[in-house]
Amino acid sequence: MKVVLFCGGLGMRLRDYSHTIPKPMVPLRYRPIIWHVMKYYAHYGHRDFILCLGYKGDVIKDYFLNYSECLSNDFVLSEGGQRVELLRRDISDWRITFVDTGLTSNIGERLKVVQPFLEDEEMFLANYSDGLTDCPLPMLIDWHRRQGGIATFIAVRPNHSFHVTTIEDDGRVTGIHDVKSSGMWINGGYFVLGREIFDYLRAGEELVLAPFQRLIERQALSAYRHEGFWRGVDTFKDLQELENMLSQGDGAWEVWRTPSGQPAPASPVSRFRSRRGNGGHPPTLHG
Repeated sequence: MKVVLFCGGLGMRLRDYSHTIPKPMVPLRYRPIIWHVMKYYAHYGHRDFILCLGYKGDVIKDYFLNYSECLSNDFVLSEGGQRVELLRRDISDWRITFVDTGLTSNIGERLKVVQPFLEDEEMFLANYSDGLTDCPLPMLIDWHRRQGGIATFIAVRPNHSFHVTTIEDDGRVTGIHDVKSSGMWINGGYFVLGREIFDYLRAGEELVLAPFQRLIERQALSAYRHEGFWRGVDTFKDLQELENMLSQGDGAWEVWRTPSGQPAPASPVSRFRSRRGNGGHPPTLHG
């Protein structure tokens, strides 16, 4: 199954890096964030990638054109450095298509540009390229198939703390609580999409706003609630927390390092229907 990665945004909240490299190329130990996302998919057998490039897309191209397997793999050096014998490889079986999708395009516009590369796909995977998870991907895909809808995303808990308030028309605050204890779910940025998604995507539209609302009205949008690990990499603090996890040997998203590749059991799942239907409200869509 092909994997579409949106990696053309400016990433302004990571200002220390955004002037020189695109957000997906921000380093996390030996490799950039996008590599960790791609490694996750490759672990589950999905190694045909389409990169939707934009801001500083040349940096991403250059990285893979000059990719060094030695940085993240064990190897034997001999003959005075003339011979390198790799003991393991990362990307030898990956296929990567690089597509310029515009400097200021939104996610929906970038997806529309790569539509010709997906014509033969019954369904495909997509990702924002700035979040990491241990969600069991085969279970997510199986859930999408069983629901028979057009789009599915993982719903996760917010990993940032902020206050949600209820305000009356006259300005009186009638409720205040931390978002982490609010029961709120957000879009985790890991999608399974049927090719029919393009029938719901209009020119210039963001993916998760008007198109997803149309899917909700058709009861064709579902969410897989994942209670396990998920982190969005939006700020330097997020990046530092992930680095700290790696330094402690706790890279929870590195499912390729676990024996089974199934770090957590399937989480409860829900189908989100139109507000006019007999289901609940959809979770908050983020990104």
